[in-house]
Amino acid sequence: MPASPSTARAINDRLALRLLQQEGPLTAGQLKQLTGLSRPTVADLVERLTEAGLITVVGEAGEQRRGPNAKLYGIMADRARLAALDVRTEGVSVVVADLVGRVLAEASVPIGGESGTGPVVEQAVALVERVAKEAEASGPPPRAGVRAWGSLHTVGIGAPGLIDPATGELRDSSGLPAWHRRLVAALQDRFPEAHVSIDNEANLAALAEQRDGTARDRDTFVLLWLSYGTGAAVVLDGALRRGASGGTGEIGFLPVPGTTGLPSATDCDGGFHSLAGSAAIAELARRHGVRATVTGEEPPAAALVRSAVESAAGERAAGGAGRFLDDLADRLAVGVASVVAILDPGCVVLGGEVGQAGGQELAARAEMRVRRMSPLVTEVRPSALGGGAVLRGALLTARDRAQDELFAPAEW
Repeated sequence: MPASPSTARAINDRLALRLLQQEGPLTAGQLKQLTGLSRPTVADLVERLTEAGLITVVGEAGEQRRGPNAKLYGIMADRARLAALDVRTEGVSVVVADLVGRVLAEASVPIGGESGTGPVVEQAVALVERVAKEAEASGPPPRAGVRAWGSLHTVGIGAPGLIDPATGELRDSSGLPAWHRRLVAALQDRFPEAHVSIDNEANLAALAEQRDGTARDRDTFVLLWLSYGTGAAVVLDGALRRGASGGTGEIGFLPVPGTTGLPSATDCDGGFHSLAGSAAIAELARRHGVRATVTGEEPPAAALVRSAVESAAGERAAGGAGRFLDDLADRLAVGVASVVAILDPGCVVLGGEVGQAGGQELAARAEMRVRRMSPLVTEVRPSALGGGAVLRGALLTARDRAQDELFAPAEW
């Protein structure tokens, strides 16, 4: 059946908004060209979206830069404000952005578990409130019908651990602090109008690498998360795969050779984590005499791997730094080859701070070893976003959710 006029208008509006999301500001002529719609139809939808407060004139284009045809239309960025959190065992990072993802304010704080669950949750929530208030100075006053700047529309959180696919909640996992699970409810209480959601850190990092990072040309790949802990995210045919219990990618529990035992249901010691976690990499570096200045801003392993890469590029390539990188590549290849044997993704991204620090040097060594172990050709790439991928992925998720809600036609 042919679409009713109202449905056709809704479809056209949605198409135009999607193009403005993907391409950025466009003129009416560019919208006509990209949508294939007639000039009167485009003029009508531009008028509707402007009156609805969804788009506005953001500038002019063309050589003359004047007249109605030169007007650039863009999504009204101040229609909603978003927050993204990267929750680690030892701290929290927060960014607050507008509807198009432009960061307005950001901050990080270390958090000590010795303070108790309640005080730590309050400290994290207070950080979000403070960053939201700081963002007020970066944005214009709210327009009529727009939610006040003192509130948040959507909050996206990235954290280690298993997310229950039925409830969307962080499951109780041994070794992770209790305040992680309390944070979502506390933020929802403090920002009752906001949509608050949480996802696994590796999943969000994979989304960011796919959209803005090293996997932009791949619709199938695996991200191996290398930070304080280990994890993985699986993207097949463009879709993130979570598994029946939300545990796809819990590679830290993978039984592998080279450890002193086997992992258990509540402890990944003895699994791949024992080979590739930050503490294990730091111990490997110590044995090879690799040293680095370690700050509290990144896992110790990242600084050590970066130092080794710098040394291996110089005259000491055959020394301890080179041997350390070879041994680390051996360890990573065990995990990568296991994933490749099951999924055959064609591409594995070494993510997190450690993957970014290792760069192409570590990725190439790992790829060479995987090629020796598997007949399935697999490219190994270093992360382009490092530890910042979690925060970026959380912001992208929040932005997508907010835009989907705000742009949803009233008829649907």
